[in-house]
Amino acid sequence: MVKVTVDGIQVEVPNGSSALQACEAAGKEIPRFCFHERLSVAGNCRMCLVQVVRAPKPVASCGFPVAEGMEILTDTDIVRKARRAVMEFLLINHPLDCPICDQGGECDLQDQAFGYGADHSRYQEAKRAVTDKYLGPLVKTVMTRCIQCTRCVRFATEIAGVPELGAVSRGENMEITNYVEKALTSELSGNLIDICPVGALTSKPYAFVARPWELKRTDSIDVSDAVGTNIGLHVRGSAVLRIVPRVNDAVNEEWLADKGRFSVDGLKHRRLDRPWVRVHGKLQPVSWQDAFVAIGRRLDGVAGERIGAIAGDLCDAESMMALKDLLTALGSKNIDCRQDGAEYDLSSRAYYTFGSTIAGIEEADALLIVGSIPRQEAPVLNARIRKRFLAAGRGGFPIGMIGVPTADPTYQAQVLGDGPAVLAGLLDGSHPFAGTLKAAKRPMIILGHGALVRDDARAIQAACWALAREVGAVGAGWNGFNVLHHAAGRVAGLDLGLVPGPGGRSAAGMMSGGVDVLWLLGADEFHTARIGPETFVIYQGHHGDAAAARADVILPGASFAEKSGTYVNTEGRVQRTFRAVMPPGDAREDWRILRAFSEVVGKTLPYDTLEALRERMALANPVFRVIGGVEAVDVTGLGGPAGEARGVSGAPFRPIFDDYYQTNPICRASPTMGECSRIYVHAGIQPGIEAAE
Repeated sequence: MVKVTVDGIQVEVPNGSSALQACEAAGKEIPRFCFHERLSVAGNCRMCLVQVVRAPKPVASCGFPVAEGMEILTDTDIVRKARRAVMEFLLINHPLDCPICDQGGECDLQDQAFGYGADHSRYQEAKRAVTDKYLGPLVKTVMTRCIQCTRCVRFATEIAGVPELGAVSRGENMEITNYVEKALTSELSGNLIDICPVGALTSKPYAFVARPWELKRTDSIDVSDAVGTNIGLHVRGSAVLRIVPRVNDAVNEEWLADKGRFSVDGLKHRRLDRPWVRVHGKLQPVSWQDAFVAIGRRLDGVAGERIGAIAGDLCDAESMMALKDLLTALGSKNIDCRQDGAEYDLSSRAYYTFGSTIAGIEEADALLIVGSIPRQEAPVLNARIRKRFLAAGRGGFPIGMIGVPTADPTYQAQVLGDGPAVLAGLLDGSHPFAGTLKAAKRPMIILGHGALVRDDARAIQAACWALAREVGAVGAGWNGFNVLHHAAGRVAGLDLGLVPGPGGRSAAGMMSGGVDVLWLLGADEFHTARIGPETFVIYQGHHGDAAAARADVILPGASFAEKSGTYVNTEGRVQRTFRAVMPPGDAREDWRILRAFSEVVGKTLPYDTLEALRERMALANPVFRVIGGVEAVDVTGLGGPAGEARGVSGAPFRPIFDDYYQTNPICRASPTMGECSRIYVHAGIQPGIEAAE
């Protein structure tokens, strides 16, 4: 530690800290534009100038290392004059766009110009103008506003791992641009909007929609993947207008995947807002009471073993708990949250969660990825892997992949093979990468969903656990066995036991004619042709997707933005969302629908309030009492998932997504995600502005 004095206040900071960090430790606010805590230091803007005693002139505090006994002054005449001069230079070419700029009201330049800007300009010449750049359907550019802080360049290169932005020319002619005019290819490109300190990069779908002071913010959780990214929903009136990330260093730091950010417009398209019942082959709108009566009549006389339910990927824990209790009351054990048929060993939570935690990736020193493409399945988690890769330096964090990535993973990885047969060589030590894992102090294995939906899923899980044991990835003080989910509701469903009971049918068994009545709770990720033609289908959800078209009765539910709910992310972290807006029309919260129906059929569920339901969840599994944290599982005495490690096949792994932008009903209803799918997936990336028109 180094002792530094800042404006007469003595503080201790770690060796290698900058003067800016020392000032912040002393409680002093230092203005800045180019400096960002999660990016490398550029020292471009010079706004963070401070005075260091015995230094000949003011120094840029972001790049000036502290030394023992250093004295820093942050509010002297010299410092104030220097900052005012820097601000004057920044405003020389900056347009007077504040009234029409989408960054207005949350702009760093506005805030700092208020403190350091002059009330007039001495500059009489014409301001420069810069041609706007095409960056794709998500990021809008007004490059005349750019102050060349290079945050966007450093983010694209360092965090996203897609170095598609850079600077050309120099001095007043310097421009930030993409080298070849085409859409950005990062799944994290929306974060450029957040880190840009001015209005040069803004949201294209959100352009001219609302001002920040018109919006009400509600905390929530991103349900587009299983990372559990913390987000804020910005609402005006009855509509969610935009989604932005919240800082949570344990989960997402301050990043958000594009799918979670820009699919917001899907919340207002193709919504189910009233109950429907199929009469003589045609769906007709009805009242709630009529819909419940229609279901009750169909259930009358049906044995419990002929009733089944499937929970979808976006379901909250409360609705799944209510669904399970309803099925139990009806005498059925046919319930499943695995509409894709994935296999898990539920005897221990360590077998189906991300054991090392997401933040624990930064402690690992070797990584094996099996049957997963993290860049598509969990872009924010993939950024954490890249962060660890860069921090370790060249060769310091070896990464092996089993499976063929469909895109650059954004870090250097050795492809060991395309199928799980490689695991045999790793287990017996004949494969060279086995030595790399054994030499590591904290190796980790990520088992992806692509390995869990195969016929040999149990064998692959057993082989990966055995390998983890062999190389020291699981043991006292470290659990490096990780399962990477992609569905936001999956871990909560497994925690609550939404799997077939003894003698019960799985999702596949229910769809193939194994039940007479099938209740789909937001289950849309399968071909409805698999459902038997004689099966009576009840669809409860918030969007008119394919399963709703097949349904005999439709019950309109609430999306994640329209209810308070509990979600469990891939690492087993229990988090909660809060209601930002009311559901449209006659739609209701899913658990309330199930509770109301249970009363109609004389199987009243034993809770009337959300608090009582959450207490029921906690009784079913105590993990739901710990909100926001992760309870570590002792893995020292675990023998491993059930399965025979030698039973793996030689079939190659296949990606679980055909289209990253069309993976759930909200995305499929989103015009923005549809445009992304057209540009990035179906037509390829189209160069030039014409591609956006």
